[in-house]
Amino acid sequence: MPHPTQVIYPKDLGIILTYGDIFPGAKVVEAGMGSGALTLSLLRAVGDKGKVVAYEIKEEIIAKAIASIESMSQSTDNLEIKAQDIYEGIDEHDLDRIILDLPSPWLVIPHAEKSLLNGGVLVSFLPTIFQVYELHESLKNTRSFEMMDSFEILLRPWSIGNRSVRPQHRMVAHTGFITTARKCDPRPNKDE
Repeated sequence: MPHPTQVIYPKDLGIILTYGDIFPGAKVVEAGMGSGALTLSLLRAVGDKGKVVAYEIKEEIIAKAIASIESMSQSTDNLEIKAQDIYEGIDEHDLDRIILDLPSPWLVIPHAEKSLLNGGVLVSFLPTIFQVYELHESLKNTRSFEMMDSFEILLRPWSIGNRSVRPQHRMVAHTGFITTARKCDPRPNKDE
C-alpha cells in the first residue's frame, strides 16, 4: 500500500482490532487516516452493518487514503470522512470504539468521555513512551476511564531448516505503543 505517512504494521493492526474488540456492526470513530491501512482494517472488522467515521485534517491525506482503500477492493459505503480536527470535538455519540493515531490523543479524552457508550473502548497508537505517559495521566484524571493498559508488540520470525532452528536475523521490533482504556460509569467524587 502506498503511504504518505508511516503505515501501521499488520502486527499492530491485528492487536488494535483484537484488544479494541472491533466487532461486526460496531460504530467506530478513527482519527488520523494516514495511509488508510487502519481505516481499511476497521472497515473490514465492522462489516457492512457497522460504520467507521474518520477524522482527518489534511485533504491530501484523505484523497490518498481513499485511493489506497479502494485499490484493495474495499467498499467505502460504511465510511464517513470528516475533514475536521478531532481535538476540537467529536460530533458522534453512542460510539462503541474510538481509535486514535494522533500525536496528542490526550486532547481528545474529554470528547471521548462524552461520546463513548459505557463499556466503550478507546485505543491509541503512539511512537514514544513519553506520549503514552501523558495519555495515561489524562485518562487517570477522568472519572470515567478504567482498565488502562499499554504495550508494544515485537514480531520475531524463526528460520526452520533441516537441521537448524533459530531466530531470523531480522525482526519487526518497535513500531509503536498501543494503549487501551474502557469507559465505565463515572467514579463518584471524593466530596460526594
